[in-house]
Amino acid sequence: MSSRMAPYISLVLSSKANHMKDNFSDNTGNYARFRPRYPQELIDHLLTFVPDIRAAWDCGTGNGQLAGMLAPFFKEIYATDISMEQMREGDRSPNIWYSIQPAEKASFNDNQFDLITIAQAIHWFQFKDFYREAKRTLVDGGIIAVIGYGLIQTTGPLQKIIDHFYRNTIGPYWDAERRYIDEGYQTIPFPFHEIPMPVFRMEYEWTSAQLTGYLNTWSAVKHYIKQTGKNPVASIEDAIIQCFQNAETLSFSFPLLLRVGVNMK
Repeated sequence: MSSRMAPYISLVLSSKANHMKDNFSDNTGNYARFRPRYPQELIDHLLTFVPDIRAAWDCGTGNGQLAGMLAPFFKEIYATDISMEQMREGDRSPNIWYSIQPAEKASFNDNQFDLITIAQAIHWFQFKDFYREAKRTLVDGGIIAVIGYGLIQTTGPLQKIIDHFYRNTIGPYWDAERRYIDEGYQTIPFPFHEIPMPVFRMEYEWTSAQLTGYLNTWSAVKHYIKQTGKNPVASIEDAIIQCFQNAETLSFSFPLLLRVGVNMK
């Protein structure tokens, strides 16, 4: 793969891919720049359960953030998504192979993977069809990890601004699937032998520009702009800046959502 332009992206398309939601192909650079990154402690803990390190599938990889974190530990990483634009922003590790494929109908072999990860994407999938593919492509005893993060958390008046913006200003513009995140991924089907997991959080010190940059990546913000022609984040920028007062950064955190299971054949 080293002789090819990285990240190498192959097209493995099906008719089903054309009917799937793609909310994240616009402004992919901002998505890669402002979205939070998963903690290394999460990767280290997952690896204690994985039966081998031959191959992993990062499904719904987006910009390849999680695939890049897995790359140092596995011989091969297969990262798939329906957005070529997102994957062009992907980690360029030489053992990551990107391809455009729907989660529900992949071209992979039976028993190919020791680990399957889905980061902030499972809520977009057709659960029954994807889980069939996951069980087929995982080895016996292989691990599946559904990962995500909930609403950004801070303190004081700024939290009230974010909460009101999330639930009221752009609340009607969220896709219906967003409810699975609000419910902590606890209401999704998960037909695997589940492993209890510790609580993880992602902690950041962000400037006001980083916060507004992150808010601008929300799919509901994009829907709002398309329907009204106005950016709703602009309406709260001054209030956000006032909350920072003389501080360059403030503390923010994200609760990590995590369901981990074993494939028992």
